[in-house]
Amino acid sequence: MRRLLFPAIATAIALAILLGLGTWQVERLFWKEALIARVTARMDAPPIPAPPPAEWAKLDLADLQYQPVTVTGRFDNGREVHVVQALTEPKGRLGGFGFMVMTPLTTAEGWTVYVNRGFVPGDRKDPTTRAGGQLEGETTVIGLVRAPYDRAWFAPADNVGKNEWFSRDPALYAKAAGIDGGKVAPYIVDARFDPALPGGMPQGGETVVEFPNNHLQYAVTWYGLAAALVGVFAVFARGRLRKERATPAA
Repeated sequence: MRRLLFPAIATAIALAILLGLGTWQVERLFWKEALIARVTARMDAPPIPAPPPAEWAKLDLADLQYQPVTVTGRFDNGREVHVVQALTEPKGRLGGFGFMVMTPLTTAEGWTVYVNRGFVPGDRKDPTTRAGGQLEGETTVIGLVRAPYDRAWFAPADNVGKNEWFSRDPALYAKAAGIDGGKVAPYIVDARFDPALPGGMPQGGETVVEFPNNHLQYAVTWYGLAAALVGVFAVFARGRLRKERATPAA
């Protein structure tokens, strides 16, 4: 029996770790499902005013993600930014390879927010090919708050010269455009689809809502490994005990 002591201790420690990981994934599963339910309900809520500069320092963008907001101002169409996008599951009629058009909108109070106005096909990158959608004058935008994020590690670098970006970061856009970053909102507003937009471009309402939820699969894996560990130790211990019984005492 003494020879089983160390293997039993090692097995117990490994079992505790595996069970702990499985339980943690179950907890993450409940958290993720609650998050998805909360965000889904939030997206259909009435819009609130977009947070102004006085609130930027204390904003929790993770908590504000996908919150409907409204903001009024004037688009600076000459400074629109083109973010490379492969729209594989479009909600509107346009899809495929193209760009998301990010245009700075300046409010009457003097601060600016970048608005993701929506998708345009690759051959409509040039604003002159969709002049009807270049809104002038005071405009009210309703859309969803999106936190900025950097390009994926495997994506090409942002090409400022060609105005082809992979990053979605208003601070980077403002710096490239020579806009005072202190007056630029730290978030982006994804505009809703506007059926009245002349020419239908950019095609708004193409926010991709993705919450990878593999926690159940991970939990089953960890619990399965724990069960397998118990089975392996049981077979090992049974074999060791049989061997000890079969060995004559000295």
